[in-house]
Amino acid sequence: MKRILAPSTLTLASLMIAVVPFALPTTSAMAQADQSDLSKVNAYIRAVTTMTADFAQTDRNGQTLTGQLTIKQPGKIRFQYQKGVPLLIVGDGKALTMIDYEVRQVQRWPIGNSPLGALIDPNKDLSKFGKVIPTSDPTILSVQARDPKRPEYGTITMIFKRDAASPAGLQLYGWVALDSQNNRTAVKLSNQRYGVPVADSAFRWTDPRPKGRAAGG
Repeated sequence: MKRILAPSTLTLASLMIAVVPFALPTTSAMAQADQSDLSKVNAYIRAVTTMTADFAQTDRNGQTLTGQLTIKQPGKIRFQYQKGVPLLIVGDGKALTMIDYEVRQVQRWPIGNSPLGALIDPNKDLSKFGKVIPTSDPTILSVQARDPKRPEYGTITMIFKRDAASPAGLQLYGWVALDSQNNRTAVKLSNQRYGVPVADSAFRWTDPRPKGRAAGG
């Protein structure tokens, strides 16, 4: 399960269909529309100062876990899993840390090395490394982000619903992440709330390792 990322009421199957790349004839109008959509996603990411949401996460084996997602820009993110799951994932603006309290292990890597960097780094420009993936539903915007120079960082496909009442006219519906080992994880969000007060202490964590090697508080 040790992935950051879950299912969908569009159903997981329909999410998979939505994010399978396929080629269409490129026209100037289509290219302009794609650039406009990428700009909207950039605007969404920059507009979301804070967000909380419920999440459901499904890995490639079909295991589903739930919990609460908290985001605070720039770069802070927390996946608080359901009761009874001894895992916590926290991003402090510089790195992502996964804490497994059951086996008292901590793994840490730069946010930029994760597919999630595309979602929580407002300095990234999706027009340089993102592309719009066509879907059959005009109310759904699917954007795939991948650094062609660093394929080991993996791929994230973000699924948005067009919603005039949401930041930049978009509501983040979920995402599908594929890491360099081809492990696929899908996340479905619900009960999204924007602009809510979020303390920086939400992105601290208790180090379970022995000898007080605390790194997050």
